[in-house]
Amino acid sequence: MLSDVTLITRKAGAASPAIAAGALAFSLVPILLLHVVAGTVDPVRDVISDYVFPPGGAVLLAAASLGLAGASLLVRHALLKQGLPKRSPESVLIALWAAGLVVATFFPTDPTGAETSVSGAVHRYAGAAMFVCLPLAGWLLARRRPEAMAVRWLSLASGAASLAFLLAHAPLLEQSVPEFLGLFERVLYALLYAQLFAVAAMARSEAVA
Repeated sequence: MLSDVTLITRKAGAASPAIAAGALAFSLVPILLLHVVAGTVDPVRDVISDYVFPPGGAVLLAAASLGLAGASLLVRHALLKQGLPKRSPESVLIALWAAGLVVATFFPTDPTGAETSVSGAVHRYAGAAMFVCLPLAGWLLARRRPEAMAVRWLSLASGAASLAFLLAHAPLLEQSVPEFLGLFERVLYALLYAQLFAVAAMARSEAVA
């Protein structure tokens, strides 16, 4: 009887990371659709937030951002199921990353060249918090679990890319932002997604161990 309960517990623990990975994959659908239907946004020059301006773009962008936030919280839940303390720095940072996505969704960016509005300022600071929190959470998780090399290297890569992206928006550098900033941000998001998938995989490997 005890062995049956243990087996059920292990299966439930293994299911959480799989569900999180599935949610991450599903959250990619609306952002991929945006790249297909929003032809007025240049994926090389324009940042992802600019998808809020084409007709129908705001809905798909919100679905992508909120879907990623929800999937990230599922990744966090999977980690909690494997024993990560709820108030640990890693847990809090992942929650802040998800909160930043939600805030940035409801406070859209300003059009390029327009004066910064309250919404645009909130969006910018939420984005800055997001791009700091998730790489740092991954790095701390990798320190807690030294065998998780994929999490370590992807966190370092996403952290370096996040720093470069944030520096491009600094007041002294903003006037010389390269024309390929949009492409660079998409590479950054690809690294962040890869990091989240790696964390989910790490949680799953611990669940079945």
